[in-house]
Amino acid sequence: MKQILLFIFLSGMIASPAWCQQNGELTPDIMDEIRRSYKSDDYATAMTNAVSANDIRKLALNRDNIGKTDHHFKHRVEVKGITNQEHSGRCWMFTGLNVYRPRVIEKLNLESFEFSTNYLFFWDQMEKANLFLEGIIATRDKPHDDRTVEWLFRNAIYDGGVWNLFTDLVQKYGLVPKDIMPETNSSENTSLMSRLIRRKLREDGLQMRKMAGEGADTEQLRKKKTEMLCEIYRMLAINLGEPPEKFSWRYKNKENEISEVKDYTPLSFFKEFVTEKPDDYVLMMDDPTRDYYKLYEIEYDRNMVEGRNWRFINLPASEIKEYAKKSIDANEAMYLSCDVGKQLNSDEGLLSVENYDYEAVYGVKFGMDKKDRIMSYESGSSHAMALVGYDENPDGKITKWLLENSWGAEKGHNGYLTMTDEWFDEYMFRVVVNKKFVDDKTLNLLKLEPVMLPPWDPMFSADM
Repeated sequence: MKQILLFIFLSGMIASPAWCQQNGELTPDIMDEIRRSYKSDDYATAMTNAVSANDIRKLALNRDNIGKTDHHFKHRVEVKGITNQEHSGRCWMFTGLNVYRPRVIEKLNLESFEFSTNYLFFWDQMEKANLFLEGIIATRDKPHDDRTVEWLFRNAIYDGGVWNLFTDLVQKYGLVPKDIMPETNSSENTSLMSRLIRRKLREDGLQMRKMAGEGADTEQLRKKKTEMLCEIYRMLAINLGEPPEKFSWRYKNKENEISEVKDYTPLSFFKEFVTEKPDDYVLMMDDPTRDYYKLYEIEYDRNMVEGRNWRFINLPASEIKEYAKKSIDANEAMYLSCDVGKQLNSDEGLLSVENYDYEAVYGVKFGMDKKDRIMSYESGSSHAMALVGYDENPDGKITKWLLENSWGAEKGHNGYLTMTDEWFDEYMFRVVVNKKFVDDKTLNLLKLEPVMLPPWDPMFSADM
């Protein structure tokens, strides 16, 4: 009887397109309806011809918006020179250094100055390798398909990062001038080096889990870890050069006066020329997917075992702007991260929600707000830059903001990007401000027990 019923059921399923529609299949009837809707649309036919032969962005470009926003700013931080991260994900590191860099230029009366990003990058990669292997030791008893174990292997090492990674690095390893440890081909083109080191670390991670499964204890695993890190150090030194433990340095100021040669360690150089302390800063984020006026922390969002996870106060963008304005008025640059790829007109050096009209090209509505974009993985923090200026209309309303980028002077508007105030609301995610510009009510939120978030949270899947 059961076989007869099954036969009738299957026969009905095959013979009944309506039944198939109810179960979600893409049936011939549905496809006929979809094709008819497209073929009857003369606009779609015309746009098919246009898009198939042209760059979509050129067709979507809102030409009425060109020239509407100038690049003049009434209020801006005194900065000099544009840096270039080249083909790497080190924007967060360049931005952190660009926050510190104006102080050195001013203090020593220099025409220009750069810290060595390559030096800091070496130690970032070394620390991330150690953190990964320690993560493998900590999760050795978990199954391989455990979500944390899976996340560790997927993110064994990467060149991206955020502010807390930067500050932990400089406190532990210090800084050196760029001419002491200049860029290499691999530091400016990180992809292959990172891929090979990631491959080695994944192999090491599997070996460590196998050892643990065979009864190796923590001491034995850490002894093996040191052997593995020797190989990682070797790979990094071959690609980036070996970082200096001490060095001699002198400089020439604007008056062409040459200083006396002085001996430094990276830490002594950092302490002499950077007076700000990482604890002087507060990290703010506008994440509308979760409650405002709370403190949050992201697990594993760090680059060293003893380092601090990314911890932030969640605030509306309108309040973050007020603190940013005070910082710029005091001639202090800030670390900012955003979703830079959204509505960027690179030729104009402009970030504006009015730059491109994709709805007009396709005749469809793109209706998600910032919260929806975050929850659906459509938007997230992808790039860091230094926030260095703002402009306002005669009524005192801020109209636009100035960003010092790290894509070279030939990109954007002489190396800078201008973002409208509306774009700030939609695509800005993080700003780091000195605590002296923040009111006590907001600072008291730092005393709260943070809400711990997993490393795979949608807001942090694109950390940069």
